[in-house]
Amino acid sequence: MLAFLANGHVLLEDIPGVGKTTLALAFSRAMQLDYKRIQFTPDVLPSDLTGFSIYRREEERFVYQEGSVFCNLLLADEINRTSPKTQSALLEVMEERKVTVEGVTRAVPEPFLVIATQNPQGSAGTQLLPEAQVDRFMVSLSVGYPDFDSELAMVMGVREQSRVEEIQPVFDAGTLQKMQEDVDRVYLKETVGEYIVRLVRATREHPDLYCGGSPRASIALVRMARAAAWMNGRDYVLPSDVEEQFPYCIRHRVSLAGTARMNGQKREAVIREILGQIRRPSMGMRR
Repeated sequence: MLAFLANGHVLLEDIPGVGKTTLALAFSRAMQLDYKRIQFTPDVLPSDLTGFSIYRREEERFVYQEGSVFCNLLLADEINRTSPKTQSALLEVMEERKVTVEGVTRAVPEPFLVIATQNPQGSAGTQLLPEAQVDRFMVSLSVGYPDFDSELAMVMGVREQSRVEEIQPVFDAGTLQKMQEDVDRVYLKETVGEYIVRLVRATREHPDLYCGGSPRASIALVRMARAAAWMNGRDYVLPSDVEEQFPYCIRHRVSLAGTARMNGQKREAVIREILGQIRRPSMGMRR
């Protein structure tokens, strides 16, 4: 939810069957968003996403047929099972909120949010996502397996009709846009901004990482920290907001060096180490 308030896209990396699709559908119903889902396979074409022109003989003209990206919430399921060419078709629309087809640029509806899922790297039939595309996602999350009690409740509650259909709308797309505008106005003190920059720059200098966070990572962290502050009823960002969101904003943007991988190092451990190394700023007066 914080990523949506920050007007960002979400990458879910997890095994099949843990509820990623259901989660996206539940959000679309709760927020009354126009929702579309595309299942990525090797034969999915870029035009399936962006749209294409077809000739209508009765009208004697070409008519544009919209692709899957023309919606408020797009679930890109198993994005790393399709070709790099199709993966790259998402780049422009994720960043610019528009597509260009046959020289004509068309804007997608606002708000436009992408939830993409991918199977763990090394799974059969997967294609490694290019770094440029991974960087477009504001946060990366893992759903994970449910605990015993939660899974038991799921088993005992199984029935033919999905309970997602029972979800009642909480607000609509217009309300979400208004909340996004409120989040943008949350105050960021310069010392907290410096803290964000130091954290991200530390990922570029850490010996166990060969690829660190880009300036886009710093911007994503600012937006997520503002969303966290707003959600907690504040109009200003605290260092704790930054620290809570840092792992989600950075984990998919950094890559372990070869030696670190051979030694069994984990990205999460490096991220925790960086958080422990960079000194938290003193807030003093709020503004």
